[in-house]
Amino acid sequence: MVPFLETDPKLVWSLCSLVCKWTYSAERGWDDSFWKMIGLEDFVADNYSKIGNQVLPPGASLGNGLTPEAAKDLGLPAGIAVAASLIDAHAGGLGVIGADVRGHGLACEGQPVTSRLAVICGTSSCHMGISKDPIFVPGVWGPYFSAMVPGFWLNEGGQSVTGKLIDHMVQGHAAFPELQAKATARCQSVYAYLNSHLDLIKKAQPVGFLTVDLHVWPDFHGNRSPLADLTLKGMVTGLKLSQDLDDLAILYLATVQAIAFGTRLIIEAMQAAGHSISTLFLCGGLSKNPLFVQMHADITGMPVVLSQEVESVLVGAAILGACASGDFASVQASEAAITWFVLKRKRSNA
Repeated sequence: MVPFLETDPKLVWSLCSLVCKWTYSAERGWDDSFWKMIGLEDFVADNYSKIGNQVLPPGASLGNGLTPEAAKDLGLPAGIAVAASLIDAHAGGLGVIGADVRGHGLACEGQPVTSRLAVICGTSSCHMGISKDPIFVPGVWGPYFSAMVPGFWLNEGGQSVTGKLIDHMVQGHAAFPELQAKATARCQSVYAYLNSHLDLIKKAQPVGFLTVDLHVWPDFHGNRSPLADLTLKGMVTGLKLSQDLDDLAILYLATVQAIAFGTRLIIEAMQAAGHSISTLFLCGGLSKNPLFVQMHADITGMPVVLSQEVESVLVGAAILGACASGDFASVQASEAAITWFVLKRKRSNA
């Protein structure tokens, strides 16, 4: 394997990965008792020399930069700064949660960044909220200090299946071949076609009311937050004998609504524990779906902010790189300079 850094990468850890995925504390370091409990007490010896004891915060510069060999493969200059990383969803959270919303007429203008919830939604979804002091939320991971935004505690809720569940429900329906053919004929994705089809069949009522008799329990792969129950299974109630395109469109809508209600449950758990969330900042593949965004606005009753740059994980990575290069003194300064956004707002239609 080609080393990317002019240092041994096995001995350098990102604080984000250690705090969120291991028993590491930004304040106290490794937890000796954990390794001893699972029979790996030899890791504790010599100040964890076997697995590395150099832990750097996200955005810190690693080693002497990119090696010549790796630089050649990547088409980048040798020695270019390489930053300590963030987990992918956390990079997306960093890429949106600090967005400058001044001048856009948003309700969150002038409110602290702790009033925002970054929702990184794709195959699965992560719900990132930060606070100045640690908040313990039942069924929600954390709090983790400086795991995403330096100096703030992070709570991370999640839904194990979101985009994957929508695909599963739509592609498994008897009318999917018809949907696929019609979408192809219009040069549309199946979801753009379904969204337009829902508009055709909703008549005079809001589109959300089409599911008044059809409901989905979305935990087909267990519930990560806030119930934290991996044994839960999914359920659909209100099915009819018909299986036409209208039925498929309404099942798709009910699935999207179920996911949005899952987000609402996570928000309610976080608020009950002490968070003050008032605005959602969405990114990821599902944020490109207008129906998904609108249902989150309707069901949570909160404004949803979207960025012009849809690849928010890459924005987060750019923030880290700009910090590691020395162009900015801190992640926050880099974030303020890089997160330029044309903001959009979705109001509740309910």
